[in-house]
Amino acid sequence: MNIVIDSNILFSALIKDSITRKIILISDSYFLFPLVIFEEMEKYKGDLFRKSGMDEKSFGELFNLILKKIVFVPDEVLYSYREDALKLVEKIDINDVAFVASVLAYPNSVLWSDDKKLKKLKNVEVLNTKDIIDFLYS
Repeated sequence: MNIVIDSNILFSALIKDSITRKIILISDSYFLFPLVIFEEMEKYKGDLFRKSGMDEKSFGELFNLILKKIVFVPDEVLYSYREDALKLVEKIDINDVAFVASVLAYPNSVLWSDDKKLKKLKNVEVLNTKDIIDFLYS
């Protein structure tokens, strides 16, 4: 199964020494993340660094470790799924269109998100962190 992670999961792993970070770092799995969102996220890297409370070197090392566990979904892959994804998220949160398009683009994929609104999505399986733990470790 492919696991697409949303921004908040990635942010959580970068900011706090949490179960989310541990799952990403020790899992045998790789995680999918839309490249377009990553490029957008780059402008928040300084804020993430400050919120983490780490020194710059440690944060950079963590950032690089996490990046090694991520496979970026290219924009051209998402393009043909964008319209279907938009229809699914338009009444929930259109900012999640790239994540849903990523799930649609790769068969047998789920979205890892702790956003309760996304559980309402039809045709897209959304797992929260507890669900991911159950799936990966049971």
